[in-house]
Parts: sequence; structure tokens; C-alpha cells
Amino acid sequence: MGEIEYVSESTRDRWNAYPLISVRSYQTAVNLEHFKDNAYGSSLTLGSGRRDHREETSLSSWLTGVFGMKMSMVKQAAMAVVVVAMGCMAVIALILTLVQHHSVDLPHRMQYGMVFDAGSTHTSLYMYRWPGNKENNTGVVSQMLVCDVDGNGISSYARDPPAAGLSLRKCLDSALAVVPDNQLRETPVYLGATAGMRLLQLQNQTQSDQVLEQVTKVIQGYPFDFRGARILSGMEEGAYGWITTNYLQEGFIKHGFEGGWVRPKGRKIWGALDMGGSSTQIAFTPGQPVRDPASALGPKLYGYQYEVYTHSYLCYGKEQTMRQLQVHLLKMSGSTRPVNHPCYHLGDNLTLTLGDLYDSPCVVRPVTFDPASVVTFTGTSEPLQCLNQIKNITNLAACSLAPDCGFNGVYQPPVIGNFFAFSAYYYTFDFLGLAPQSSLSQATTTIDTFCKRTWNSLKKEYAVKDKYLRDYCASANYIMTVLLDGYKFNQTWGNIYFQRQVADTDIGWTLGYMLNLTNLIPSELPLVVTGVQRSQWAAEVFFIVFAVFLSLMVLVLLWLWNPQDGRGNK
Repeated sequence: MGEIEYVSESTRDRWNAYPLISVRSYQTAVNLEHFKDNAYGSSLTLGSGRRDHREETSLSSWLTGVFGMKMSMVKQAAMAVVVVAMGCMAVIALILTLVQHHSVDLPHRMQYGMVFDAGSTHTSLYMYRWPGNKENNTGVVSQMLVCDVDGNGISSYARDPPAAGLSLRKCLDSALAVVPDNQLRETPVYLGATAGMRLLQLQNQTQSDQVLEQVTKVIQGYPFDFRGARILSGMEEGAYGWITTNYLQEGFIKHGFEGGWVRPKGRKIWGALDMGGSSTQIAFTPGQPVRDPASALGPKLYGYQYEVYTHSYLCYGKEQTMRQLQVHLLKMSGSTRPVNHPCYHLGDNLTLTLGDLYDSPCVVRPVTFDPASVVTFTGTSEPLQCLNQIKNITNLAACSLAPDCGFNGVYQPPVIGNFFAFSAYYYTFDFLGLAPQSSLSQATTTIDTFCKRTWNSLKKEYAVKDKYLRDYCASANYIMTVLLDGYKFNQTWGNIYFQRQVADTDIGWTLGYMLNLTNLIPSELPLVVTGVQRSQWAAEVFFIVFAVFLSLMVLVLLWLWNPQDGRGNK
């Protein structure tokens, strides 16, 4: 009986060990078991109860194996479908991401810069801005703010230097409100002093240094990137005015129809005529090489080199010329009092102390004089005499390189091309109704007629301060002398344009100064983004989201379709 039970247990174990047996094979095995049991007679009868139980258990185990096999096959097939779908979605999303993408430069952040024009008669703050990228290493700059400082030029504070610094606060506060807070520390500020400070430097170096020290102290108290205060040379002032003129006229660069900056073909380079209170400048590109190297500059702008002739006539600005004329008339009058002034209008009288009259390095002082003594100038309305006296102080003698001469013994090549005349040139001719252009005969007639008028008739017609109104006759005749007898515009008068602005930007040296200094300011690195069209982006998002959804389905199937056996094992 033990042997028969042993055979029966072995047979059952082998069936359980190989659940992939077919139903027919299983039936054959059962018949064989019956055959063996019959052969042993009583043993079969005695163990029939246990044998029936074993047969039922074996069948149940076999059926569980078969259905487990089918469920496993279904799970494998479902997972295969999901994995294939995930792969397809991923490939499609990858293809959509890589093809037909576009790289775009983001707009550059604007940068800011400021220049104080510390002139002889007043100070102004000019604020400029330009995009972070630069065209051939020079920023494309535009004017965005002009602030006039209260009071006279900083040179007038020679005896009270701290007041020179305090005078700048109003305009610095205005700039503080314009520049974005996050760009204050990177916004450069420059102060350039011109002829007024050049004259103070000649008179008293200590006072000049003290004034610059005080304006520096005040500007450094603001959260800007202060780059220094210095006195510009006359050549720099003239050259920067030339740069401004040609930049505004798009002589260096212009914005093309394609949207980029290009160098204009057949460009026309303009000359610049500037007249301030203490000096006057001329700058242009001559038609021949400059014979005097001391009068030549070679600025490089937008990748191109230029040769520029420039000269600054110190003491020949409008205010200093008027002072020289008064001293000259006083000297010519001898002991006669009052002193007749042919450029002042009949009925006008001006009284000055000798201390004020001689308070300038541009005039020759007597060896001895009483600063408190006064002298009175009385107008006579004599335009021809006015013109002659102005020519006497202008010094129209020839230079060492004649006939290429300007005035005051200075070399100058022949003028060529068109010119902008700004500052005092513009203000004088605009008041007389001669700006922006007029014929030579019209200008001469208008000035002569104006100079013959009486003081009372002028005051009734013009609501202008006496200081400016009385000087228009003299300054107009001085301008005619400089342009015709000095610079030799006799044959090219029509090439001069008297203007203050071009494209809403003031003509002057400050913009040229800023353009030149932007070569020192690093441009920002361009910000580039890569993108696709909206429809393509939507398709990418759909396929990516669907692939994520299928991934979640696989995780769910792995968790749910893992049946446990009777022993609790998965």
C-alpha cells in the first residue's frame, strides 16, 4: 500500500509541476492510475476516498495554471500595445519638437547715459538712451531728456564752489525719476566743461579744481555710475559737434527698409558751426588733406575712419566778443564819457563797473584802474560803424599758411559741403527771422534794418530781456563777420542751415560725446529664444500629455494584473 501511495503521489506532483499538459493527456494519466489501482485489488478499494480527493485537487491546480497562463498572455499583449503606443507618441513629439523651430532675438533692454554740458553761460543735462546691442561698436543713441540747470555756468561759482554742485541737484533728481531703478547703478554720468571753465583754468587753477571737485561730490551722492567731470579741449568740443551733426543727418548710419542698420550709399557729410558764450568752433571734412596736423582729428565711427578739420577760437564766443567790443570802444573813446556804442540802439544805456568790464582773461587790462569806477555805454544805432568795429577786434590778418586761413591767424582749409550752424548762430538768426535759411542779401538787409531801430520801438515789440535784446545787433554783425570774412562762406552762403534741432534732438557736442563714449560701454549679450508656431506647439503638448497618460496606464496594469496564489505570493 505504501508503494501504491508513493506512485500515486509522484504522479500527482508531476502533473502539478507541469501545468501545461493538455486535457487529453490528463485523462490518459487518470486511466493509467485506474489501471494500476485495479492491478493491486484491495489496495484500490481501501484508498479510493483519498484518491478521489487527490484527483479533485490536481484538476483544480491544473485549471488555475491554465487560466493563469491565459491572463498572463492577455496582460503581456496589453502591455505590449501600450508600450508601442507610448513609443509612437514619444517619437512624434520628438519630431515635432526638432523640426520647423525658429530662433528669435528678444528685444534688447534699453541702456541710458547722461552728459552735463557745463557751458560758460549755463549748464544743461542731456539724457540719452540706446538699445543694448550696438552697431559696429557704436551705440545707436537718441535723446530722451533735457534739463536746464538754474543759474549761470559753473565757472560763475569760482568764489563759491559748493554752490556749483548744489545747482545740479534739480536736474539729477529729474534723471533719477526717469531711469528704471534696476538700471541706476549701470547708468553712466559725465560732466564736460567747456570754454567758461577753460578760461577759469587760465585765470585761477585752484578755483577751477575746486569747482570740479564740488560738482563731482554732488553727482557721486546719486546712485549713478559717475564717470568723471573734466574740462574738454576746444578741438574735442568742435569734433563732438561734428559727430552730432552727421549722426542726426544719418551720414554715418541709417535704418534700412529691411529693418537693419546700414551705411548709406552716397552719404553726405555735414560740417558743424558752433558758437557758445566763450568760444566758437568749426569742424568739417575738407576736400584736401589737412596741412596742419594740430588741427586734424581721425575719429572712427561705425567701423569707418574719418579725417576732420576742427578748430576752436577761445575768447571768440558771443559773450566774450561783446566784452572785447566794449573794452575796445572804451579804449578808442579816450576820456570821452559816456562811451558811444554803435551796436546799441538809440536810447539804450548800459552802465558797468571797470571791475566787471575787465573781469575776463580775454581782454587786456590797463596797468592801473579803479575796479569800482563806472563807465556808461550809450547806443547810437549805427550798423555800418558797428560792423567795422567788430572787424577790428576779430583780427582778419593772414596766417602762415595763406591763403588757407580762417581768422585770428589760424590755418583753415577751404570750406566744402553743407553746414549746420547752431547754438548762438541759431538763436540770433531765429530771432531776426533768418532761420533756417536766407539769402545773403536778405540777411544783410534784415540786420541793417534791425540795427537802425530805436530802443523804445524794440522794447514795445519784443518781450525779451534787455540783456539779450541789446546784443542782437552786435552778435548778428559778428556772425556775418565770422562766416564771410573769417570762414570764407562768401560763395557758399546758401550751404549754411541755422538750426537748433534735427529729429527732435538738440545739435551740440553732448550727443557726439555720448556716441564716442559708447565705444567704452559694453553691449549686452543678445537674448535668443527658440520656438515653434502655435499649432505645432499644441500638437507637441497633446502627444506629450498622451504619452504620460499611457505611462500611468502601464503602472496601473502592473499593479492590478498581478494575481496572488493560494499561499499569498504574487
